[in-house]
Amino acid sequence: MRIALIAPPYPLEEMPSPPLGLTYVAAAFETAGAEVKIFDYVVFSYTKEKLEKQLESFQPDVVGATCVTMNFYKTQQILLDVKNYNPDIITIMGGPHVSFTVEETLRQYPEIDLIVIGEGEDTIAELTPVIKQRNKWRGISGIAYRDDDEIVVSGKRSFIADIDRIPLPARHLLPISRYRAMGFPVSIITGRGCPYSCIFCLGRKMVGSKVRKRSTRLVLDEMETIIGYGFERINVADDLFTVDKERVREICKGIRERSLKVPWSAFSRVDTVNQEIFDLMAEAGCDAVSFGVETANAEMLKRIKKGIKLEQVHTAIEMCHKAGMLAHASFIIGLPGETKETLRETDDFAQSTKALYGYHYLVPFPGTTVQENIQNYDLEIMTTDWDRYDANDAIVRTSAMRPHDLRAFGTSYNKEMEEDLNKIERRYREGTADQQDIIRVEGQMRMHLTYQVLKEDIVEKIGFIEPDLVKGSKFRALQELCRRVKEYAKSDEKVTYDTIRDFEWRGYLVADISEKGCQWSWATLNGNAIK
Repeated sequence: MRIALIAPPYPLEEMPSPPLGLTYVAAAFETAGAEVKIFDYVVFSYTKEKLEKQLESFQPDVVGATCVTMNFYKTQQILLDVKNYNPDIITIMGGPHVSFTVEETLRQYPEIDLIVIGEGEDTIAELTPVIKQRNKWRGISGIAYRDDDEIVVSGKRSFIADIDRIPLPARHLLPISRYRAMGFPVSIITGRGCPYSCIFCLGRKMVGSKVRKRSTRLVLDEMETIIGYGFERINVADDLFTVDKERVREICKGIRERSLKVPWSAFSRVDTVNQEIFDLMAEAGCDAVSFGVETANAEMLKRIKKGIKLEQVHTAIEMCHKAGMLAHASFIIGLPGETKETLRETDDFAQSTKALYGYHYLVPFPGTTVQENIQNYDLEIMTTDWDRYDANDAIVRTSAMRPHDLRAFGTSYNKEMEEDLNKIERRYREGTADQQDIIRVEGQMRMHLTYQVLKEDIVEKIGFIEPDLVKGSKFRALQELCRRVKEYAKSDEKVTYDTIRDFEWRGYLVADISEKGCQWSWATLNGNAIK
């Protein structure tokens, strides 16, 4: 049984981690006995021609994909391309979007054969042996599919009580060197489940209200594996990491005892922390904590069922700073009942915290309380164009604020950030920038260059260096690669040469030199080139 899994296109500007959910799915299929490959279009460009070559090479029986709302259309289109290539390939989709749009998705998109609803590992274990026998699908809980004109939604599957039996994510199937080149943290989760009822969040519905914790040993094992892959930063992505203080103590102690020398960050709720825990986290390498605050209006906090108090925000941020860690607070524009006054109140509060802070727009994702019970809130959803569900633009209105009013507030915040960056860039061009400014500007340029190199497959296009230019010298081959990247990308010479040389020094790029010339390629886990 061969199963290809799609990592669908996702904006690199959104700083994606190596796909966690997809690698959990891949591990589940591997454990069920399948041969699995990941077709990654996050750090590779996607074309139909590339997909067809991969399908021809691997010959999968099944192609599966996970997606969120904002990249659903891209994922659906890829599965349509799969069906156009070979209608006999079984196509599966999972993830939060399709889990809450089951009937709509199956009726509108016949290229999707089957949906795995919610938590998928046990469903995959039961489904894999009979995936080619459609007459046996009806007896499997946690899926939906078409049977002629009928949409069959099987019974709800219970959440996995002992999540320690879930295999570790199959990150070995990813193009590790390309993700390392991006430099973003690798996300891990230390548990599943959320007892809170925030009206804008899918967490509780996707993973249940009961918190299920992974053992300290397995969390540390996973961190050790990630470090072994060469990643240089980890992010603990579950909001409830700091709820169980004893478990945080155990994990932090384990990090020190195993000498896991890696900086890490964490998400946290402001009502689940204390100074002792922050001090222990900092000693174990944590250098940043992110808090979801959402709004500074007390009535709106109640309305969205956030369950926190503003004084807890100040206290948590102060404790975080005292421990020597960065604190980041996130806020939402366009919550039910939003007015110009509530936004001003929130912005004044955000500035008073002395934390780094940012805004994103409310997105009423399918399945959220606010979306399902929209009639109960001072809110109107303006579009169901899923491409716009990226939290970067206003797609709702309240009785007091239209989308352009909400957008104006977001633009004013972004304008301040842009003006500061423009001043720094001007000093850089004029040669009056200090070292901190130089690092910031060149870091931005490196990030944009890296995005371009990855998404346009530049190394694959120009990475062969002719023998008369190489003359047996790896140094000459590297210099020529740098020159070609600069010319192709039209990028800054210093940043280009520094970036490509650094990629080679870190082992992301490898050279295969022979009498025929030099072929530059991205490295695999064993240090060889990706074919």
